[in-house]
Amino acid sequence: MENSTHKKTILVVDDEPEIRKLVSAMLTPHGYHIILADTGEHAVKVFRKQAKDIDLLLTDVVAPGMAGPTLADQLTELKPDLRVLFMSGYDNRQVVQKYVVEKGSLLLAKPFSMKQLKEKVEEAFKNRKLSRTSSHA
Repeated sequence: MENSTHKKTILVVDDEPEIRKLVSAMLTPHGYHIILADTGEHAVKVFRKQAKDIDLLLTDVVAPGMAGPTLADQLTELKPDLRVLFMSGYDNRQVVQKYVVEKGSLLLAKPFSMKQLKEKVEEAFKNRKLSRTSSHA
């Protein structure tokens, strides 16, 4: 059982305030520390200050300004062992194929239940394959 003294920190990035609040409300009771950002640009600023503390990036695939995969690339460049979990409300196979399947990242489809969110977060922490390192065939 992995219950270390280190409380895992998740950077949640979504332009919808309701989604950010929901994710925080769902994960905080399970012992996760949540940091919220409304844009990719905001997330980069937060990450630069707190990179050593952030264990997982949970970001929307499609977002105004900076898309989730671009954000993930920038942050994993700064911290290669950062876990990445994408969320998407789009049923667009091209988006999912290009940004998730080809890069070997995990995807959480919106809308999601508390159980689905918790399971995907746990899977992300168990998964050693990261978006930046999965391009090797």
